[in-house]
Amino acid sequence: MTKSTPYPSRRDFLRFGGSAVAALALMPSRGALSSLTGRDSHAGRKCPPGDLDVKIGQMILAGFRDYTLKDKNPIVADLEDRRLGGVVLFDYDVALGKYKRNIKSPKQLQELDAELLDTTPIPPLLISVDQEGGRVSRLKPAYGFPPSYSQQYLGTVNDPDFTHACAETTARTLKSVDINLNLAPVVDLNINPANPIIGKYERSFSADPDVVTTHALKVIEAHHEQGVLTTLKHFPGHGSSTGDSHLGFVDVTETWDPVELVPFGNIIQAGRCDVVMTAHIFNAHLDPKYPATLSQSTITGILRDQLGWEGVVISDDMGMGAIADNYGFEEAVRLSVLAGVDIMAFANNSATFDPTIPARAIEVIKGMVADGVITEARIDASYQRIVSLKARLE
Repeated sequence: MTKSTPYPSRRDFLRFGGSAVAALALMPSRGALSSLTGRDSHAGRKCPPGDLDVKIGQMILAGFRDYTLKDKNPIVADLEDRRLGGVVLFDYDVALGKYKRNIKSPKQLQELDAELLDTTPIPPLLISVDQEGGRVSRLKPAYGFPPSYSQQYLGTVNDPDFTHACAETTARTLKSVDINLNLAPVVDLNINPANPIIGKYERSFSADPDVVTTHALKVIEAHHEQGVLTTLKHFPGHGSSTGDSHLGFVDVTETWDPVELVPFGNIIQAGRCDVVMTAHIFNAHLDPKYPATLSQSTITGILRDQLGWEGVVISDDMGMGAIADNYGFEEAVRLSVLAGVDIMAFANNSATFDPTIPARAIEVIKGMVADGVITEARIDASYQRIVSLKARLE
């Protein structure tokens, strides 16, 4: 988890944030291609129809180590040979217990992301990060990036224009270093302020679904203006929990309220949603057997059929305790695909670092198709949703 830092004043934020983004803007830029940012070196290139290996590779988003792709970084083979669809960046390495992972300065990060984008044979590559603001920020002032406010602070101030200004600073910063997918905003309702992973870290705008919707839309708007995609999380709502799904099984059966679906539904109906991230929470009222990420009734039944979401669904990190400690690796991959997940996120940032995870996940899915557990048409459906999402970056 990130360490808490004092909030800047609004004046200091705007002054420092503006100067920092201006400095970042002086760094070499790859250029925007359309209404959403892209890569001019890949202009005109589309995701190809693809064979099965390509389609499955695009369904994996993985974390990796190091500040560069030099010295035979294993992620290079994942990109070049396995056609990974995306990566996720961190500043802190859990297994090492150090702030030594992918981020140490704006210049270094832009160079790393340029390497990633130039390495992928199937552009555009999704380069993602959790830059929610406040305590959940990977691009920190300590590394030379602008400061940020937590979503809770923004919801308390409740000034949508100020939220937009803050989100614009974040989005400009992400774009300046070629990050094209922010794993934010959090649209969980702050139903339980003592929630150890949402309320405690000030990640929710409010307990009021209308306030959450208003500010989330401002965050999304600011990111879209800068060409950065966003992610609504954590479906179907993690705000009422009393446990942390990073650490183990979390049951919200007695605390979850249907009102937690409202921000998701509002933003989907407004046509502003890019990606929805699932939560690893269990709710017997929604599925008596599986947590949301592995639940067909939750993802397909509620998110797609009831709320009308037709786009990309991404899992929360499959290495989190709620999944990894209760399901085998192959079982978790199989169930998530059957449930309707399009992109499985493997942050590979827990107690043990395993560079073989992307290859293993791909082999599991290929085996499912070969054994008739799922059809290639099911893979095609996810692939087409991913291609459609990425087309907005071209």
